[in-house]
Amino acid sequence: MYDLVTDDIFLRFSDVLPGSELYLKIEGLNPAGSVKLKPAVELIEDAERRGLLSPGGCVVESSSGNLGVALATVCAAKGYAFTCVTDVNAAPHNVALMRALGARVAVVDQQDANGGFLGTRIAHIQHMLANDPLLVWPNQYANPANAKAHERRTAASILAEIPTVDFLFVGAGSTGTLTGCATYFREVSPRTRIFAVDTLGSVTFGTAAGPRHIPGLGTSRTPEICRPDLVDEVVLVQETDAVRTCRLLALRHGLLVGGSTGSVFTAVQRAAPDIPPGSRVVALAPDMGERYLSSVYDDDWVAARFGIDPTHVFEALTHPQHPEKESPCSHSM
Repeated sequence: MYDLVTDDIFLRFSDVLPGSELYLKIEGLNPAGSVKLKPAVELIEDAERRGLLSPGGCVVESSSGNLGVALATVCAAKGYAFTCVTDVNAAPHNVALMRALGARVAVVDQQDANGGFLGTRIAHIQHMLANDPLLVWPNQYANPANAKAHERRTAASILAEIPTVDFLFVGAGSTGTLTGCATYFREVSPRTRIFAVDTLGSVTFGTAAGPRHIPGLGTSRTPEICRPDLVDEVVLVQETDAVRTCRLLALRHGLLVGGSTGSVFTAVQRAAPDIPPGSRVVALAPDMGERYLSSVYDDDWVAARFGIDPTHVFEALTHPQHPEKESPCSHSM
């Protein structure tokens, strides 16, 4: 099952970067629903190769959602027990998916020193390990196998389909996707300019901590595998802008994507004035939007988290050219 990775699907946009080509790499069409299936397989097989996992073994990992679903998928197929330590920002859909796959889910609700939950999640795992030395923690934040999966598969698949890439935009969560892709591109396509996309409020690249509500991008501590030296530029995106972009992609393009993709796409739009005509740009879309129907696409959730009224803020997205005119599909009663 976990071999069903779709690594060759790109959606071309012709109207986002005038005079240039933008390709959105769609990563959410595999059985686990996200780019995280690849590192999940690599992390588990790395533990097997090192003799840490044997039949009937137990795995624990920290995840805001997608890696947890991917690990639950892989562990179910391989016969391992799996516990995901997540937090209150995790999408209910992801939590339900993990439990449906037989995983145990522990949800922490205490913030760490930087106002996030990563430190609390890791502390919970360390407590579990102290009580059960047979538990195996792959540790996506420090394990080179995380980045290796994307170096070997994600990055290689990009250049196999699009041999010339002038600009690459990758979101930064655990930074496994970013570090793996950047490592490969620095060796194989050193002229490619690499943009790391992070959430405002994340401390990954040394910026100030702040509140974050959308899982996927950002951390409250810098992951050990993070390699800022491989990146040309870091773009910080506000979560409200990510929400706007997600809804724009849904309403104008019929494409339902997750919050991380909204941030990455926003970063591409922001960089557009500096992208020369004739460029080829690739941006990664880690997952699809169904898992965000109760958050990013829910008006009440957005209003409660960001203090804005989506019915007014996003109204122009439906009819951007003539928002003052009545829709031809409207009917008077």
